[in-house]
Amino acid sequence: MTARGKVLSLLGLLAFTVFLLWSTLSSQRVECSVTVEFGGRQGKGTASAASEQDASREAQTAACGPLAAGMNDRIACSRIPPVTRRCRPL
Repeated sequence: MTARGKVLSLLGLLAFTVFLLWSTLSSQRVECSVTVEFGGRQGKGTASAASEQDASREAQTAACGPLAAGMNDRIACSRIPPVTRRCRPL
């Protein structure tokens, strides 16, 4: 491959990476932080998404992850109301 081909390949890869980053981050409009209490322990999670409802749900999923021992616990933890919930636009 020539030097020009290498440079064009590198520029193409860079442009593709920038596009992926932009398309991923542009859809994130709200960030939520959630604290849940499950099994006598507290967990905190933060997530961003296109809507407040989605960001809150994903933050609670992240908070429940270390607290839950199995699928039943994960489902139960995801259904309890959070102790604290704070959302902000991005």
